[in-house]
Amino acid sequence: MGTLYLVRHGQASFGAADYDQLSVLGTRQCQVLGEWFAQQGLQFEAALTGTLKRHAQSLEAIAAGHGDVPAVRVWPGLNEYDPEVLVRAFHPGPLPQPRSQDGPEIVKAHFRLLRDALAAWMAGRTQPAGMPSWPDFVAGVAGALDHVRNTHRGNVLIVSSGGPIATAVGHVLGAGAEATIELNLRIRNSAVTEFAFSPKRHHLLSFNHLPHLHLPERAEWVTYA
Repeated sequence: MGTLYLVRHGQASFGAADYDQLSVLGTRQCQVLGEWFAQQGLQFEAALTGTLKRHAQSLEAIAAGHGDVPAVRVWPGLNEYDPEVLVRAFHPGPLPQPRSQDGPEIVKAHFRLLRDALAAWMAGRTQPAGMPSWPDFVAGVAGALDHVRNTHRGNVLIVSSGGPIATAVGHVLGAGAEATIELNLRIRNSAVTEFAFSPKRHHLLSFNHLPHLHLPERAEWVTYA
């Protein structure tokens, strides 16, 4: 039986013109995760990412910390949904773009709206322009999981985003939309989720774990966006 390690990308650039770019802290989060993997003696026989810059940058930082990560296979089905397009489809009126320096209430309001927009998309009440339907999004993630269990038998690394990882967990557990949204909004940057897998199925072992950030001096390294 193999083990699949699903890693959410490091902290990106929330509120900036280009979110799809790791911050300095995001790079460091992933580098120390790679160091932790090496300390555990973990070797990977395969690595997969989506096509986003923050996925590639996170894997590069993990590889820098680990020292030995295999060549990556790019899997578009591991890409994140577009939160701005989702929200516009649900709330077509003008909305302020949240920034990292905004107060907590403004940021919380943004994520409440995102939660409602996700629920509408999943239920088929909206179809955001340029995005797959919810069933097609699930199929893209499930395709990556099927590839892993059909092709590999050892340790496999996936670097992706909160949406695909929450969708993978929901898919394996048979969870509904509400639970999948809750999982999505709780996943922390560079967090590790583990599946045991066989040729027949995946089993959840752990979710949203930060073993590399447990030291007291890294308490402020825990981020969500």
